[in-house]
Amino acid sequence: MRYKVVLRKSEEGYSVSCPGLPGCWSQGASEAEALDNIRSAIREYLGVVEELLRETPEIEVRELDVAV
Repeated sequence: MRYKVVLRKSEEGYSVSCPGLPGCWSQGASEAEALDNIRSAIREYLGVVEELLRETPEIEVRELDVAV
């Protein structure tokens, strides 16, 4: 899967967020570290969502293809 991320440079290093996943963000001392960290954050975020969906049987999940 591909996710767009927003990378911001600051005096402390880099912060990075994933707009498509509210609340999913990370940081790093370097750009490479920040990007590695957001990859991990996205995996963890999606894992928690998957777990929550399995625990809620009244929810139905579907996938859609969207052309941009």
